[in-house]
Amino acid sequence: MNHIPRIGRQLAADLSSLRSQFQSSSSQKRFFTPNKPRRANQHSSQHPHHHQPATPGGKSNPQMDRINQLYRQRNRSTAYYTISIILGTVALSYGSVPMYKMICQTTGYGGQPVRSHGGTADQTQEDITAKLSPVTTSPRIRVSFNASVSDLLDWKFVPQQREVRVLPGETALAFYTATNNTDRDIIGVATYSVTPAQVAPYFSKIQCFCFEEQRLQAGETVDMPVFFYLDPDLLNDFKMRNVESVVLNYTFFKARYDDQK
Repeated sequence: MNHIPRIGRQLAADLSSLRSQFQSSSSQKRFFTPNKPRRANQHSSQHPHHHQPATPGGKSNPQMDRINQLYRQRNRSTAYYTISIILGTVALSYGSVPMYKMICQTTGYGGQPVRSHGGTADQTQEDITAKLSPVTTSPRIRVSFNASVSDLLDWKFVPQQREVRVLPGETALAFYTATNNTDRDIIGVATYSVTPAQVAPYFSKIQCFCFEEQRLQAGETVDMPVFFYLDPDLLNDFKMRNVESVVLNYTFFKARYDDQK
């Protein structure tokens, strides 16, 4: 009987311990429950691009506006560059032919004879005249003449002489004959070259009908002169030592803008 009070006190102590444990667990649940939204907020702050708040009033993003403006500037620059390239190409296509003729006539490139070999802005007429002195100690050089006509040009074009023999520094005069075989007026333009190519810088023409418009009436025949000389400086050129003959070639073409039929 004496043990009954002791057991009662033990049960009361156990119940009190269980009650305190239950209260502590309940308080922990209340503590962690409010923190769940906080974790969600922290997660959203770590990834702001997932939930971007809309700008008030439906206004655009300033950063996107700057990017769009940058792309528009680049597009304008690209358009300006493209237009510049197109205009430059067109200008070059129109100016390439006269520039090529001028360079070839000055340097003799591509077998084009020069107007006066070695001619510069400082060179006077007396300097050019001094070259027109035949070198009698040098052998004569044979100059042959050749002529051809484009398929689009119904002309007869032939040299009046097959060849001439000249000394370096000696002037020579040759003639070509052109005949218009059609019943309408036609405008033609002649180009020329010299072979071998190393002779071109020393083949100087004083008078020539090349690169100039030649208008022939229906059935007309005209004589076209070529007045030229071989520069004596060719005797000092090692590449000219074995050159004994030269061929002057002329070709007539129909002018592109001649639309007469």
